[in-house]
Amino acid sequence: MSTPWQPLTQAEQLTDIVQESHEQPILIFKHSTTCSISAAAKSKLERQWSEANLADVKIYYLDLLRFRPISAEIADKFGVQHQSPQLLLIQNGECRYDASHMGIRLSDVKGALV
Repeated sequence: MSTPWQPLTQAEQLTDIVQESHEQPILIFKHSTTCSISAAAKSKLERQWSEANLADVKIYYLDLLRFRPISAEIADKFGVQHQSPQLLLIQNGECRYDASHMGIRLSDVKGALV
């Protein structure tokens, strides 16, 4: 099964993500389409997704080059430093896990779920 990416293209979606995160865990993957490290991280996520048993987790994809202001809002809203690539786990309105570059691991996400 491929990664069920949801496009994150509007800052207003962050309000919905916070609300949704009270009902199900939410991941946000921030991706730079011109960065080879980001491409490798995205590819790794896609390869690991089916075995990670995260079917109840919704995953959003943010194209940093097209929607950079949203990244700044994410950093502000969840109190994390902007990185690229970056994976954030949002649960109950808070960022419970964030990792960047080759430190992104779905097994760590699984361990951070509450």
